[in-house]
Amino acid sequence: METQNLQAANIDTSKQSPTVAQIEAWMISYLAELLEVEPDEVDPTLPFDSYGLDSSAAVGLTGDLEDWLGHKLDPTLLYDYPTVEALAKHLAS
Repeated sequence: METQNLQAANIDTSKQSPTVAQIEAWMISYLAELLEVEPDEVDPTLPFDSYGLDSSAAVGLTGDLEDWLGHKLDPTLLYDYPTVEALAKHLAS
């Protein structure tokens, strides 16, 4: 993924933890670019698997999200929190 995705929410995560909305915005931007669709076509309440993500795409998303947040994430998080909305709420807490 391009580094522009890492800055999609335009915040400095080293100074404060991102909000649910900022995490959702980052993931929606990431998925939109990955799927080559407009961000408004990504529904944060739909399961990740409804977008046809394979395991390598899921690991890639988790890795890039980990880099953006600045801390280690378990690659299985997308299975435990299967929507953008659920994962963002978990990560912001």
